[in-house]
Amino acid sequence: MRRWLELTVCLSVAAVLGACADDEGEAATGAGGGGAASASAGGTGAGTGAGGATPESPAHEGGGPPAGNPDGRCAVPAEAQAVDTSSPTRVIGDGTPESCTSAAVVDAVAGGGIITFDCGPDPITITLEETAKIFNDTGPEIVIDGGGLVTLSGGGQRRILYMNTCDEAQVWTTPNCDNQDHPRLTIQNLTFIEGDSTDEDDEGGGAVFAQGGRLKVVNSRFFNNACDPTGPDVGGAGIRAFMQYDGLPLYVVNSTFGGAEGYGNACANGGGISSIGVSWTVINSLFSHNRAIGNGGNPAMSGTPGGGSGGAIYNDGNTMTLTLCGTRIERNEVNAHGSAIFFVSNDHSGDIVIDRSVITGNLGGSWYPTYPQISNHDDTPITVTDSTIE
Repeated sequence: MRRWLELTVCLSVAAVLGACADDEGEAATGAGGGGAASASAGGTGAGTGAGGATPESPAHEGGGPPAGNPDGRCAVPAEAQAVDTSSPTRVIGDGTPESCTSAAVVDAVAGGGIITFDCGPDPITITLEETAKIFNDTGPEIVIDGGGLVTLSGGGQRRILYMNTCDEAQVWTTPNCDNQDHPRLTIQNLTFIEGDSTDEDDEGGGAVFAQGGRLKVVNSRFFNNACDPTGPDVGGAGIRAFMQYDGLPLYVVNSTFGGAEGYGNACANGGGISSIGVSWTVINSLFSHNRAIGNGGNPAMSGTPGGGSGGAIYNDGNTMTLTLCGTRIERNEVNAHGSAIFFVSNDHSGDIVIDRSVITGNLGGSWYPTYPQISNHDDTPITVTDSTIE
């Protein structure tokens, strides 16, 4: 099924994925070296393995770094703001923690609509026993709102949330699954921890996988998520995305990926987020302590398994834009390229816009033709205003 889908996508005129083309810029370079509830960012929840936190991690009790960059001051456009959930379609729980079970979450997500939680007044972690999956015919608008109190955990064993318009098992709703305007999924006021898609497939998305329709993430946190540790193009310990409708941007607003020592996410590429052929607009968000732990780049150097690019952000594909506003990217780490950002437009049509943001102290990698910590083709336009990159 996956291979059939890859062939379909590669043949589609609507969405030409970067996986169908060569990353020629990388081949020429060698691998380099080496409102959710807020609480202490002291990093006491050091992870085990590639991404999973220990059972004692404060994230299990609603703790961890707060959502978003506290210094971010960029205005949020209307379409990128949180959705009104005052009249929910479904409510998970009856006011008690015991009522907020894995099965309740999975069933509610399958049902769609506007989903909220009523698990009592205290922060709660719900460890999923199976991945919650979106059904494409239950929208078009689907909202999952944790109210700043809910943490969803993959238990270090599974991906947390899955949406795929081209997955027959999730219902095909149009003849053009690679470019349809729904579902329009919003994730807001939620924390995702210990999601792990390792060996589940070859696509990544330790916490969230989203292909087709549209995705928006607001006021959310991603801690200790993981995906496959090697591979030239697998990525996105926090989020992996493909084929957003009509090339419109995937918004990430006031959200945190990692945020402190012991909370970072890890994958072969794109420790925080990763995509092929997707534009992103990232506003007032924070990426830190995430790792791209693969080795050998893309295409993989001889004798290596590949990967190791995009400590915070990994963007590959064609005709895409990465826009950062009010966002801080620091202390992420790679083995190959782009300690902060890896951005390769295969048709050399993409661009990067950085406004009122800070990119600093990211570690490792090589191939930095324009700015330190950002790997891109030397003809990629990069517009920087009122920002620090050092």
